[in-house]
Amino acid sequence: MTLPYIPKLVQWCFPKRIWHFSRKEKSIYLTFDDGPIPKVTPWVLQQLSTYNAKATFFCIGENIKKHPKLFSEIISKGHAIGNHTQHHYNCKSTEHLKYINDVSLCEYEIHTALDKEKEPIVTTKKLFRPPYGRLSLRASKTLRKLGYKIVMWDVLSVDYNAAVSKEKCLENVLRHTKNGSVIVFHDSLKAENNLRYALPKVLAYYSEKGYAFKAIKD
Repeated sequence: MTLPYIPKLVQWCFPKRIWHFSRKEKSIYLTFDDGPIPKVTPWVLQQLSTYNAKATFFCIGENIKKHPKLFSEIISKGHAIGNHTQHHYNCKSTEHLKYINDVSLCEYEIHTALDKEKEPIVTTKKLFRPPYGRLSLRASKTLRKLGYKIVMWDVLSVDYNAAVSKEKCLENVLRHTKNGSVIVFHDSLKAENNLRYALPKVLAYYSEKGYAFKAIKD
C-alpha cells in the first residue's frame, strides 16, 4: 500500500533530496506530475488561477513534444517546471545510462518548446522528480553532478490510483499537509477523477487558512 506521506526516517536517509520547505512559513508547494495533457492541464491551470496559486509541473518529455503550446502556457502563467524523464522510466528497472539519457531527452524537449515560444524558465535551478519516486544512488549522484535538484515530496495525494476514492484522496492531503509541504498531484487522465474532486477543495481550504501556494524556484 502506498503511503500518503514520507516517513521522517526516509527523509533523513536522503538529506540531499528536497522533501519539503521551511516549516516556519504558511506556504504550500503544489506539484503536478506526468503532463501536459490537453484534457486535464488547462483545467488545472484554471483552478490555480482562481486562487492566484503558483505550482510546479514535472513534465514528461513525450507530452511536451506532443503539446508544446500547452507546455508554454504553463510557463506563461508563472508556474515552474521540472523534468520527469522523456518516457516515464522506472529507474530501478532501467539501465543507468539509458535512464540518464532519458532525462537529457526531456531536458531537450523543455528547451526546444521554450525556445520556440521564447518563454523564460521560471526556476533558477534544474528540477527533477523521478517517476514512481524511485531513484538509485548512482543516478541521484549523476543527476546532481549535472546540476539537478531532486525534488521529492512529503504529501502524496495518491490521485492516480483508481482504488483510492476521491474522498480519500482529499483526506490524504488535508491530514498530512504542514507548513512548507510539497504535495503531489497528477495532471493525467488516470488521476483526473480524483484530481477534479480534490484540487479545488485543497485550494479553497488552505486559501481560507491564509496559506500561499508557491512554485519551486530554487
